[in-house]
Amino acid sequence: MARSNFSWKDRIRSFSYAFNGLKIVWQEEHNFRIHLIAAVVAIVLSYLLRISPYEWLAIIFSIGFVLVSELLNTALEHLADFVCQERNPNIKRIKDVAAAAVMLSSITALLIGLIIFIPKLLLWCSLAQLF
Repeated sequence: MARSNFSWKDRIRSFSYAFNGLKIVWQEEHNFRIHLIAAVVAIVLSYLLRISPYEWLAIIFSIGFVLVSELLNTALEHLADFVCQERNPNIKRIKDVAAAAVMLSSITALLIGLIIFIPKLLLWCSLAQLF
């Protein structure tokens, strides 16, 4: 019987690499911080407006979608810069496409947020006028 190479110590260590990646992105990427602030605003608004469990799923998925897109974009940009330090039109195209992915995920998240929050905010405003 072959011995497994599985190690709890190695699994726990792999989390430290992931947390280090988050620390790097937090320190170096302004857009990641902006997305994280928007995520906190969405979570607070979701809580205050008492959104449904399915709406929570949409909000949480949207937040994850944007943050993962930003992380992958950052990793790709760093890799491209490592591979080719000089200006290169092919590298620029790669970076532009990766940036477009972040933009598309952000627009998608914004639309989901608007669909969920606007009716609830309009209702809240109409109820506030009654008092």
